[in-house]
Amino acid sequence: MPKDEEKLDEAKAVKRLNAALELQYRSALQYSIVASSLSGIEAQALGEKLTAFGDAELADVRRLIEKIVSFGGKPTTEVAELSYAGGVKSAIRSLVKGEEAAVEALQEAIEPTGRDGRSEALEHLMEHLILRKQQQVDFLNRAIS
Repeated sequence: MPKDEEKLDEAKAVKRLNAALELQYRSALQYSIVASSLSGIEAQALGEKLTAFGDAELADVRRLIEKIVSFGGKPTTEVAELSYAGGVKSAIRSLVKGEEAAVEALQEAIEPTGRDGRSEALEHLMEHLILRKQQQVDFLNRAIS
């Protein structure tokens, strides 16, 4: 049986998950904005991929909400600030910047975990979301290099 300091701090976890959720909402919307607003050859090459990334972001929104509710919390409805950039490279750079911030917020949500089963499950979920997002960031950086 884990000691108290090795158990999940649910209140802290909910707070950190909600901080990540605000950025996660933005991610889903930003991908939609960029995918829909690109024109020219870039739209043909990137639009479908960006749409798929946005769909994955929305699925992760649901996962975060489910986790918050499972800990007795209330999911935030606040959305981090959205932006619009007209050029392809500036739009992609904006996506990368937002995704890097979201990765950091997901990483911070791991801190209140302990060694009990629920903690391990939360940590594993956060790592999965971070991995997926980082793969997207790597793709985006290659697209504009």
